[in-house]
Amino acid sequence: MASPRRLTVAIIGRPNVGKSTLFNRLAGKKLALVDDTPGVTRDWRSADGYLAGIELTVVDTAGLEEAFDDSLEARMRRQTEKAIDRADVGLFMVDARAGITPLDRHFAAFLRKGKTPIILVANKCEGNAGKPGLMECFELGLGDPVPLSAEHGEGMADLVEALTPYLPAYEPEDEEAEEEGPLDEEAAEARDNAKPLQLAIVGRPNVGKSTLLNSLLGEERVLTGPEAGMTRDAIAAEWIWRDRPVKLVDTAGLRRRARVDDKLEKLAVADTLRVIRMAHVVVLVLDADAILDKQDLTIARQVIEEGRGLVIAVNKWDAVANRAEALQQLSDRLETSLPQARGIPTITISALKQHKLDVLLDAAFEVYRLWNRRIPTAQLNRWLSGMLEAHPPPLVDGRRLKIRYMTQVKARPPTFALFSSRPVEIPEHYTRYLINGLRESFKMPAVPLRFLLRKGSDNPFD
Repeated sequence: MASPRRLTVAIIGRPNVGKSTLFNRLAGKKLALVDDTPGVTRDWRSADGYLAGIELTVVDTAGLEEAFDDSLEARMRRQTEKAIDRADVGLFMVDARAGITPLDRHFAAFLRKGKTPIILVANKCEGNAGKPGLMECFELGLGDPVPLSAEHGEGMADLVEALTPYLPAYEPEDEEAEEEGPLDEEAAEARDNAKPLQLAIVGRPNVGKSTLLNSLLGEERVLTGPEAGMTRDAIAAEWIWRDRPVKLVDTAGLRRRARVDDKLEKLAVADTLRVIRMAHVVVLVLDADAILDKQDLTIARQVIEEGRGLVIAVNKWDAVANRAEALQQLSDRLETSLPQARGIPTITISALKQHKLDVLLDAAFEVYRLWNRRIPTAQLNRWLSGMLEAHPPPLVDGRRLKIRYMTQVKARPPTFALFSSRPVEIPEHYTRYLINGLRESFKMPAVPLRFLLRKGSDNPFD
């Protein structure tokens, strides 16, 4: 078997030439937000891609702007320059239908001076409308342009031909692979530890989510600033923490649904909800000046309903005057408004000053461990027998409900099936009694528990 022939390819160009459309095409998924509005993409993001036998790490970047101050556009340009420096090849994209603009010429001259090799890509070449602009591309001094249509998938063969010279040399791998036998419990745990923890950072706009991601990574990976709603795309970053792989994902801020009327914001919200569904553990970032308002609780409930592990990070804690009062307020709100997930870890941090970030990550990995936990059936049923003896099921229509046995049907999140003679008649308060007892006896705070009621006989093997 051949070793992967992988290239890191950065897609660059001025705003609104179709960079994100090509990114989605190469990634094979609609990962980046696409809209006719210029400047939709603000941070660079990467994804695995595949093109005719070539494995790619595809990087989508913000549109290049001629700005060199501390404005948002200048910060976006600096992020794009970082992405170019890390790439094996840059794809400089122009809009063939619009023709070559002064901004294209300016950045072509800038890219020619860099160390990263550049392939000129002329987008929107479907039909005849792009032919005049394609001819103009030769004046940029970046070699022959590759004509394609990112939206329609035309010209991909020409792009493969242009990328081929930059591929690493072919290296055969050792084909003597050992056969894997069945894994014991320790080996299975080691295998799970080798997989990256999918850790999503969510919250309202301007609470410090991007600052937290940058502080964890130790670099300015995503844009930060006083402007609310700066992050639009969900930005993922691979990372190693204490020899454990982590995939950090920064997301767009979630406002109340009634306030979301902009099309781009709706797309960003949908992307954030997708990230929550794919995450293992979610860090909900709160602003210490407005702890657990209605929108924070809505986000927390969404995380719990999706069955994800939850950790709460109270950011900007260094600016809080009365800390005891703030902690009591948070505890009271959790007790009354989120009883379905008792014991959620709450960590007070300062993302800007990198205060207690290790404590936050320790809590996230502990929640991840509980989220993966499995309890043996025999142990569960011994516990169930004691719970039934302490508080027998109530009478329904003069007859006592018979609860037969219980088993865990899956983890991630822990899901249990309770078999009874009349499952639909078990009152909700009795189910809560069992769930709370399960949490307390098996020390499973913070993670959502799912409880399925099933009809069953006395014999679990029937």
